[in-house]
Amino acid sequence: MKKYTYTEKKDTRSGFGTGLAHLGRTNPNVVALCADLIGSLKMDEFIKENPERFFQIGIAEANMMGIAAGLTIGGKIPFTGTFAAFSTGRVYDQIRQSIAYSDKNVKICASHAGLTLGEDGATHQILEDIGLMKMIPGMTVINTCDFNQTEAATIAIAEHEGPVYLRFGRPVVPIFMPKFTDTENENKFVIGKGIQMTEGNDVTIVATGHLVWEALQAAEALEKEGITAEVINIHTIKPLDEELILKSVAKTGCVVTAEEHNIIGGLGESVARTLALNNPAPQEFVGTKDTFGESGTPAQLMEKYNLNATAIVAASKKAIKRT
Repeated sequence: MKKYTYTEKKDTRSGFGTGLAHLGRTNPNVVALCADLIGSLKMDEFIKENPERFFQIGIAEANMMGIAAGLTIGGKIPFTGTFAAFSTGRVYDQIRQSIAYSDKNVKICASHAGLTLGEDGATHQILEDIGLMKMIPGMTVINTCDFNQTEAATIAIAEHEGPVYLRFGRPVVPIFMPKFTDTENENKFVIGKGIQMTEGNDVTIVATGHLVWEALQAAEALEKEGITAEVINIHTIKPLDEELILKSVAKTGCVVTAEEHNIIGGLGESVARTLALNNPAPQEFVGTKDTFGESGTPAQLMEKYNLNATAIVAASKKAIKRT
C-alpha cells in the first residue's frame, strides 16, 4: 500500500490565506470581504497588497453576503470570510435568496468548521454546514484536507463560475497533498474529482477534510491485520465524484464514510444515496451522531466523538462483516 508521510503541519485556514494572496497578484477581479475576522481568516497578506480590493464589513454577516452578491454584477469575484457557523447558519436566507437563486459568482469561504474549532464550544462548532450548503441548488461544496489542498482549492474556485462554499479549519494538521503548482501530480486538486489515495480490495474508505489523514492512518493499521483499504479523498462533496466511489465499492463490496460533520446531511448521506441508486452495499458512518459539540481541545473532541483512525478501523471491520 502507498504510504503517505509529512514533514510539516499547518492549519488549513492558512492555505486559504496563501491562496487568496496569490489570487490578489494574478486575478484583478478578485475582491475580499470579511466580517471582523481578518486574522482568523489569514487575509492579512491580501489586504496589505490590495487594500483597495478589500472590504471590512464588521459583524454584519448578512450584509456581507448581500454586498458580495452585488459586487458580482460589476464582474468582480468576491471571496467572503468568516467562521463556518456565521458563513452558513447565520446567513442562510441571504445565501439562498441573494446569491444562489440568481446564481451569483460568490465564493463563501468558511474557517473554524467542525469540532476542531475546539475551546470556543458548541455555539461555534457548526456540524451541519455541509448539509445546509449542499441542499442549495447550484452550490458547489468543497471541504479540504490540508494546507496545500486548501491553497489549490482557493485558487481553483476563482476560475469556477457560480457560487461555491469552501470549508476549512483552525488546527494544524499534516501537509501531505501536492502544491497547486505541481500539475503533473496524480493527486492534484480538480473541482468535482475525488482522489484515490490507496488501493485495496477489502473496504472503501471515503473521507473528507481532516478525516482524510485519519483514514490514511486507519488504512495502515488495517494493513497490519491483513486488510487492504482503498482510501478516497473526497474534497468536493457537491458535485460528488460518483463514478470513482462506485468503481471502488464495486471492487471492495463495502464502504466507510468519514467526516467532521453530522452524519445526517453530510458526505455519508451523499454516498448512501449514490449507492442506493446504483449499487447498494453495506456502509458504516464515522461522524457526529445528531449532536452538538462542546468545549475542549481539538484532539480531545475528535477522540470523544470518535472522529479518528481508531474509529475508522472499527467501522471498516464492521462493514466488512456485513458483506
